[in-house]
Amino acid sequence: MSIQSVNPATGEVLETLEETSPQQIDRILAGAQAAFTEWRTRPFAERATLMRAAGHELRAHKAKYALTMTREMGKPITQAEAEVEKCAGTCDYYAEHAEAFLAEQPRETDASRSYVRFDPLGPVLAVMPWNFPFWQVFRFAAPALMAGNAGILKHASNVPRCALQIEEVFRRAGFPDGLFRTVLAPSSAVKGLIADPRIVAVTLTGSERAGSAVAEQAGRAIKKTVLELGGSDPFIVLADADVDAAARAATEGRLINSGQSCIAAKRFIVVEPVADRFLERFKAELASRRMGDPLARETQVGPQARVDLRDELHRQVEESVKRGARPLLGGQVPAGKGAFYPPTLLAAVDKGMPAFDEETFGPVAAVIRAKDEADAIRLANDSSFGLGAALWTRDRDRAERLAVQIEAGAVFVNGVVKSDPRLPFGGIKRSGYGRELSEYGIREFVNVKSVWIA
Repeated sequence: MSIQSVNPATGEVLETLEETSPQQIDRILAGAQAAFTEWRTRPFAERATLMRAAGHELRAHKAKYALTMTREMGKPITQAEAEVEKCAGTCDYYAEHAEAFLAEQPRETDASRSYVRFDPLGPVLAVMPWNFPFWQVFRFAAPALMAGNAGILKHASNVPRCALQIEEVFRRAGFPDGLFRTVLAPSSAVKGLIADPRIVAVTLTGSERAGSAVAEQAGRAIKKTVLELGGSDPFIVLADADVDAAARAATEGRLINSGQSCIAAKRFIVVEPVADRFLERFKAELASRRMGDPLARETQVGPQARVDLRDELHRQVEESVKRGARPLLGGQVPAGKGAFYPPTLLAAVDKGMPAFDEETFGPVAAVIRAKDEADAIRLANDSSFGLGAALWTRDRDRAERLAVQIEAGAVFVNGVVKSDPRLPFGGIKRSGYGRELSEYGIREFVNVKSVWIA
């Protein structure tokens, strides 16, 4: 069987690659287990040297890796370059901080000495999505490898060249052979990988459906999982907000990665006193963004990653309009090649419409009117998701009071929700469980071991 790499901007087949055979997978898992046995004994200083080398490799070949992302999944080239830089920075971050994050913690007990230590587990399977094809792998791999684990990557099938290049980064940086390997395989192969006793844990970033399947399979095998799933993030604008700044940030938050981000702002909940003004400014900002060739540096919105994903997004828009949403911008599939979809603005969105109830994974913004502050928080929490939320107000005390009430893994006040290696990242409800990044992320795939000495 083969896997195709297709340029979503043109429909061109870039490359056809052979799937990893069952025999090759067996050898990869055996190699990962052997590499882990040696790697776990290496001191943090040695691991850090190699992780910094991975960051250097990313920066040294940034143009190559960014071009692969842009050609393979349509990411605007300037955003692809920024993604490579972010990966490199995260390698540096964990090279510097991993040892402190995993240092022994003394405990006062009835023993003469007792403490908690953090030991690596073994080969961890990473089932990763296509939308941030480098970043979402490195935010797992940098902490997991620094903790002493091995990594097996099963990437999305539409970004096979990205998957192979990530493996290349670690190989060129000098990591032990077999410690981080890529498996080119369909989703149907995940079940067997999870069941294999050499895989000790699983991390997945992806859809609710994929997360549910992986959690079920890992549960049968009694293996730890971390799930980062979908989001329908609220962007709340209160009456005292800087409306112009909020409209600009709303546009940035909705259109990042051509709208294909789990933490992109999706439901724009605006209180009545400023709703008309915000809608006017938001529409103007969205209309000003340039859609086109993702290799052109002036492009701000590229194609969707696949035609079927674009068509599903359009179905959500049409169904929302059929149920009463008012289209103010976009909403039409453009003629010509590629999986393009324009920035789209829907007003009068309410519960019962796909634009409110579902994750719209593309450049579609849904504006929802709230009567007041309390109604805005109610609408924000009226979702099966709980990944991130943005809140706009000039009153810091109000912001901190309301941040407690918002049901999400992160609340950003007067800013756009983003991931940062210094902050834990993850959600609640159907957005998943567990955390990536920060000291919390590196401790997800370790044995938290108590040692008690009489």
